[in-house]
Amino acid sequence: MQRRVVSGKLAGLVVAATILLCVAATTLAQGKPANAGPPPNNNPNLGDRIRQIDESRLRSAEVDAGTEERNQELVRAAIVNMKEDYKRIQVLRNDIARNLVARKPLEYKLVSEQTAEINKRASRLNVYMLARVPDQEKPNPADELKNEEMVGALVKLCKLIDSFTENPALKNAAIVNSKDVAKSKEDKANADRDLLAIIKLSGRLQKKSENLKLSQ
Repeated sequence: MQRRVVSGKLAGLVVAATILLCVAATTLAQGKPANAGPPPNNNPNLGDRIRQIDESRLRSAEVDAGTEERNQELVRAAIVNMKEDYKRIQVLRNDIARNLVARKPLEYKLVSEQTAEINKRASRLNVYMLARVPDQEKPNPADELKNEEMVGALVKLCKLIDSFTENPALKNAAIVNSKDVAKSKEDKANADRDLLAIIKLSGRLQKKSENLKLSQ
């Protein structure tokens, strides 16, 4: 649709330029009747100047069309990346939860790899979402996790991912009712809060598991 609109604009400019050139050529050839007013403008550069203006307009339209196409390509690439990160975070969450439910001893090398990837993908999602929380809600810097806190922290990470991925702000972004603007803002704020918490907790878990895998 965008391409057809741009093509239509270009075609319109071409037609307009052609008409202007024809009118200018006719005016220059015919001039005005004798004693009907000021003498005709016989400036030989007038036609060239009109052509320059029209060519400049056409080039500008072509540049705008190229810029719009590049913008569309960037949007499409961003959507693909977001979908991939969104799905992969859920897969990693399920792998972690499966091992927790089975009560398997923690493999710190595996946990380090899983949480590092979650952190990377959540951070990349935030490039597009620009998540933020009010200053008064920003938590203080957390201390390093203790060994006995690892399982509880992994459970919390799984719950945060559940809350984030099931948030209506992400699942129903394309169908926001004008009457639900306040609710949509609240959902977005919750999604922001969860995403930032995922980034922070996954980073802490990755750092701790990286240290523990050496001893394991």
